[in-house]
Amino acid sequence: MIRVLIADDHTILRDGLKQILSECPDMRVDGEADNGFDVLTMVRAREWDVLVLDMAMPGRSGIELLKQIKDERPKLPVLVLSMQKENQYAVRSLKAGASGYLCKDSASADLVKAIRKVAAGGKFIGASIAEGIALGLTSSQEALPHTLLTDREYEVFCLITSGMGVTAIADQLHVSVKTISTHKTRLMQKMNFTTTTDLIRYALKHGLIDESGKPVD
Repeated sequence: MIRVLIADDHTILRDGLKQILSECPDMRVDGEADNGFDVLTMVRAREWDVLVLDMAMPGRSGIELLKQIKDERPKLPVLVLSMQKENQYAVRSLKAGASGYLCKDSASADLVKAIRKVAAGGKFIGASIAEGIALGLTSSQEALPHTLLTDREYEVFCLITSGMGVTAIADQLHVSVKTISTHKTRLMQKMNFTTTTDLIRYALKHGLIDESGKPVD
């Protein structure tokens, strides 16, 4: 029996995932978490076969949360579930220790297959992401500025371009406003931009967000 912990801050999504897995005799959802702190508590409290992890929850989240989980439970397979279809986010997640990366829009079709594969010690990447990564590896173009950011800078970049302000980002990541401001300053310097509008235009140009400011699905 594959014991699954689902971590996502949207009740409707968790219910949908549970419904899908309820039809699988070899799987059981034994726990749910809706924020990063609860994820850490539950991961520390008992053994799990797979953690299905949303990367954008309240509290500790994103790549930093994934790294901490893997530091404390290095053998725990983590299947990242994300709205981000940008290849760089998937690559960063896998480098941080994720066993798989699945976009939310394909979860209903690929979730069961992905969980079984990572639970067995394999790796899983959604088809569209895998194709994008392959194309990126064969591209002769110079690396785009956002690919040169640190994991934390990239996370802040994604949140800024989704429309969040410095204070809101600090609240979500549970760090000081000064820390986020420092990350913002450094990423803007690296990308050679001077305004938030420049960042948003860049994200739109490279298909990282849609016209509403939301991550591209």
